[in-house]
Amino acid sequence: MSLFLLAWAVEARDPYTGGHLWRVARLSRLLAEAAGLPSEQVARITIGAFLHDLGKIGIPDAVLGKKSRLDDTEYAVIKTHPEIGHRMLAGHPLAALAEDAVLLHHETPDGRGYPYGRRGEEIPLAARIVGICDAFDAMTSTRPYRSGMPIGRAMEIIEGELGKQFDAHLGRLFIGLQAHEELAHIVGHSDEGIPLQRCLSCGPVVVRPRHAAVGDTLYCPACHSEYTIAPHDQGLIATGKQDTARALAVAPDSGLIGRLVGENLAALD
Repeated sequence: MSLFLLAWAVEARDPYTGGHLWRVARLSRLLAEAAGLPSEQVARITIGAFLHDLGKIGIPDAVLGKKSRLDDTEYAVIKTHPEIGHRMLAGHPLAALAEDAVLLHHETPDGRGYPYGRRGEEIPLAARIVGICDAFDAMTSTRPYRSGMPIGRAMEIIEGELGKQFDAHLGRLFIGLQAHEELAHIVGHSDEGIPLQRCLSCGPVVVRPRHAAVGDTLYCPACHSEYTIAPHDQGLIATGKQDTARALAVAPDSGLIGRLVGENLAALD
């Protein structure tokens, strides 16, 4: 569980990416299944997808949480995260399950990706799958400098990059998922059946754990504004208070992590 908890903690450092790891893991599972892969391989890819950004633990907060587009120097720093993540996996029992996704998810078929500029079939299948799903989630998610794209527009971009940024065969399979009803329950969600909520004051994601109930308090990770969960799935209610200490002491969603680990490790037995 330690690697999964660490990955969740890394994600929590960026106030705009709440739910990203869950979404990429779910999307990667859908794509792996659409590719007809055996259950054991699907489980490996799902685990790698959840851990793919592990190396961002080594990226400074000033870069990771920047509210405008990165400049060339900052982008060069971001590009170090796959190798950092790979080094963190060294010697870990789960390394063989996740290392392709962690190290190579930013490689592209045209050789213009990083960290090594691999091409086509030189890129492992897991990395090609996670790369598509990671990019799709980035496109459909809101950032401080832009709104998330509609699903259809993101699919058009993927179609235009087939054989270049994205594996052609896998990309076509992913585009075919647009008709899959589950896709709409992944985009814009942080867990199964839990839509993303945003801070009404400054915009970042306020993640709601599955165990949270009506009336429970949640906090914006950026401005530390306090909210309570409204009844009947009506979102969040601002209390007008701020609590920096509680906002910074957010606990990992052990329920989400436990389900993901249990479901996928069981398939590997």
